[in-house]
Amino acid sequence: MPRPRRDGAPAREPNKRKFSDAFVKTVRPDPERVVVYWDTLQRGLALKVEPSGHRAWKCVYTIRGRGARWYHLGDARAIALADARKLAGRIMVAVAEGADPHADRLALRGRGSFELLAARYVEEHAKKRNKSWRQADALVRRYLLPRWAKMDIGNIRRADVKAAIAAIAAPVLANQVLAAASPIFSWAMRQELIAANPCAGVERNDTTSRERVLSDTEIAAFWPHLSAPLKMVLLTGQRPGEVAHLHCAHVVDGRWWEMPGAPDPGTGWPGTKNAHSHRVWLSEPVHELLPDVLAARTGRMQQEMRDICGKLGVREKVTPHDLRRTFCSKVTALGFGRDGMNRITNHKEGGIADVYDRHRYQEENKRIMETVARHIVAIAEDRSNVVELGARR
Repeated sequence: MPRPRRDGAPAREPNKRKFSDAFVKTVRPDPERVVVYWDTLQRGLALKVEPSGHRAWKCVYTIRGRGARWYHLGDARAIALADARKLAGRIMVAVAEGADPHADRLALRGRGSFELLAARYVEEHAKKRNKSWRQADALVRRYLLPRWAKMDIGNIRRADVKAAIAAIAAPVLANQVLAAASPIFSWAMRQELIAANPCAGVERNDTTSRERVLSDTEIAAFWPHLSAPLKMVLLTGQRPGEVAHLHCAHVVDGRWWEMPGAPDPGTGWPGTKNAHSHRVWLSEPVHELLPDVLAARTGRMQQEMRDICGKLGVREKVTPHDLRRTFCSKVTALGFGRDGMNRITNHKEGGIADVYDRHRYQEENKRIMETVARHIVAIAEDRSNVVELGARR
């Protein structure tokens, strides 16, 4: 006996019958209400007929006392009766095994497109934990959104990732795009939006370790074309992104550059890469550049270096980081050792992190910075009387 309706009216007897193809095609709609018919052959299979005449297959089940779940199987005009019974049978088997297909479908709808996921990842995660999030986001926008923007994130497969990476001609760039995409999917897994990262198992391109260091001849050739920020990278060995965000508030006594390890929203400072506070002596050549560096506050160093390479006809491209690497090579070449290089460039490995030791080596760091900067300027200006003061042999 069916239960009474909530308004107290007696419940209608369910329209049960053994479905046939002829019945599905010819059943007439009720112009005043939706009518549901139930198949007596396949448990849970229902045919929902709208007043408009639209017919849809439904699979109705209950799970853990939570009431009826109505799982939409599809348009009855597009799915034959035999196929509808098979689909309903699979749903009922899944329910018997403890699954809730209707809830799973709603969850999939809520996870959204790759475009929405990438935006959520940036706002909810990357901006808070990744100082270089802008670079990764730019790669995703340029190389992945044109392909995947409207795709459901659960429908992106490893084959899609391989195809997207294979379409990028430059091996290093392709690796960078893959490295930018993978954390997005890993974050989606932690949010329980997807079950697996499609980037997992995708092989990166083989590349040779970049060891580009400018020769003395190249230093002299590049020097006249370098902007003040690029010259500062070469003369201090600091990271290009940190030089680009140099702020007068972090210059102490006119000669020390104090870099907070944490971001400083008031000045736009992004924080150091390894989150360790750092202190750099501004040598005399760098001090002369300081007003122009502060005025520039540029984030276009990569493009500037590409333009210079094009102007000079350099085949093996030089990057801003190569200028930092060139400074490091000069530190060790002048006999100051790897420890000194690590301290000055704020390398986490081998560097000295606590405040006491940073000040303990203050005088030695000043000597290194002055010596190396003057040495590089002498090379750049082609002076032969290079004096390597303070270099340890």
